[in-house]
Amino acid sequence: MAEEADTHVSVQTRAHYSPPWADVSIIGIAGSSGSGKSSLSHAIVKKLNLPWVVILSMDSYYNTLNAEQSKKAFACEFDFDSPEAIDFNVLVQTLRDLKAGKRAEIPVYSFEKHQRMPETTSIYSPHVLILEGIFALYDPRILELLDMKIFCEADLDTCLSRRLLRDVKERARDVEGCIKQWFSFVKPNFEKYVEPQRKTADIIVPRGIENHVAITMVVQYIERKLVEKSTHHRAALNLLEIGSESQSLSDRVSLLEVTPQGRSMNTIIRNIDTNAEDFIFYFDRLASLLVEQSLNNVRFKESTIETPQGNIYHGLQAKGEVSAVAILRGGAAFETALKRVIPDCKTGRMLIQSNVRTGEPELHYLKLPDDIKTHESVLLLDAQMSSGGSALMAVQVLLDHGVEQDRIVLITYTAGRMGLHRLTMVFPEVSVVLCSMVPDIEERWVEKRYFRC
Repeated sequence: MAEEADTHVSVQTRAHYSPPWADVSIIGIAGSSGSGKSSLSHAIVKKLNLPWVVILSMDSYYNTLNAEQSKKAFACEFDFDSPEAIDFNVLVQTLRDLKAGKRAEIPVYSFEKHQRMPETTSIYSPHVLILEGIFALYDPRILELLDMKIFCEADLDTCLSRRLLRDVKERARDVEGCIKQWFSFVKPNFEKYVEPQRKTADIIVPRGIENHVAITMVVQYIERKLVEKSTHHRAALNLLEIGSESQSLSDRVSLLEVTPQGRSMNTIIRNIDTNAEDFIFYFDRLASLLVEQSLNNVRFKESTIETPQGNIYHGLQAKGEVSAVAILRGGAAFETALKRVIPDCKTGRMLIQSNVRTGEPELHYLKLPDDIKTHESVLLLDAQMSSGGSALMAVQVLLDHGVEQDRIVLITYTAGRMGLHRLTMVFPEVSVVLCSMVPDIEERWVEKRYFRC
């Protein structure tokens, strides 16, 4: 219950901003075994021609078999076509997590071993999810989460021939065992459990991938939903601009102290005539100071030590591990400084780019430390922040992976007032450390000079 409450707070109640992948559109495709569900799913994905569209097969959610059930399975005497064979509780939780914008771990099932494997596959931030399986429209809890319900229809003789070809080629079965399973379980259970799902479908698709009209209807519906979500997301970002000029900045925003040495380094960094070697050298020095200042936001605990002279010193030490995540590619300019200050720091990376057509930030790549949610503090690195769209998305990614808001510290060289206002309005417990304020919209020049391209 606590986990569900956290999700509710992090996504649903923050009406003025939610990430583009929140409330993922889920399309359910049911039908007999061999009716062409998988082919139809791939045809829809191909016609959409978009990233962040994921196909989730219900085959991944078969229950783990005990010794007796496993023996029956290898003898083709176990009923895999009954609802009892599916772990609906885990599947429903997966869909709920994805609907809430959280990461989900997908089981890996081996048909050759008839067992769920120890490894899992992660799914995170899809905009569209296609759930396909013979019971995709069976469980009422799943129906509540679906945005569109499709029933794939085909002649049973055609289904049998397709199943034979698939099971012999892909699942190491013999023809005799496949036919035995078909007449013992698949066909009777189709009539008992699968065909009744036809009544709950929004669209019935006969002939599978040959039905171009139905595929076009589904694709147009998904595209319309994505346009609506994108429009709402950009409107929410625009609303966050209100008050950025008149309201004071959050007290969790701290600027690097202005000193003669700091002004001297900034003069060299900002000078158009500074050569590449000097730019990198002085930027690394200034970045080190920013990382040092960010560590003042790390939570500490009292520690008493003995000095080499035999004296007792009452000091502080960090409560736990500090890690860092670079927003590519600007954040990578901080990595040299980070290693100087925290040599053994665990690091992650994420790539967020704006859509050239809509201006909406999009998550293209993500690699985080596996145990990041246990870390005491997470430093989020980016060379520059202007509108704040990428920073908003990056913080939300960390929240979705279990990092508490007050443990996140954004480090950036420059930031616009509008971006800072947006970020601290949505995430008031996030700390920000920066060198200087700049106009709200400024070209990203730091990374170009640092990486010389």
